[in-house]
Amino acid sequence: MDCPKCNSNMKEMTIETLQGPVVIDQCESCKGLWFDQGEAEQLKGDWMADFLDSGDPEIGKTYNTVRDIKCPRCSKPLKKINDPKQKHLEYEACEDHGMFMDAGEFTDFKHETLVDIFRDMIAKIKRN
Repeated sequence: MDCPKCNSNMKEMTIETLQGPVVIDQCESCKGLWFDQGEAEQLKGDWMADFLDSGDPEIGKTYNTVRDIKCPRCSKPLKKINDPKQKHLEYEACEDHGMFMDAGEFTDFKHETLVDIFRDMIAKIKRN
C-alpha cells in the first residue's frame, strides 16, 4: 500500500492489545498512519499505542496542505474531518475504509488535555 499523502511505501505495524492484535500501516517516509475502520478508536485508550506515532509532528503539519488525497484501499477521495471532541484536530477519512493521520496527529487524538479544550474554544471563536 502507498501513502495517500507522499506516495511512499506503507509498512504494517502490529500492536498487541488486551483485545488482541491490531495491524495499522505507517508511511516509511512521512510517518503518517493509516487506520482501518475503528482501529484508531480502539487504540485511543490502549497504553501500548503510546509508542505508535513515531513521526515528527512539525513535519506532519507540513502535509496538511496536500489536497486531492485518495483512500489507499478504494481510491475514492478522502474527506477532511475535524475530530468531534478536539475540533482543532483535522485528519482525512474514507467513510468505507478508515482514516489517515499525519505524524503527530494520533498522539494528539489519543491524549485530550486542558490545552486541547482551550484550543477548541479558540478554534470555535475563529470560525464564528
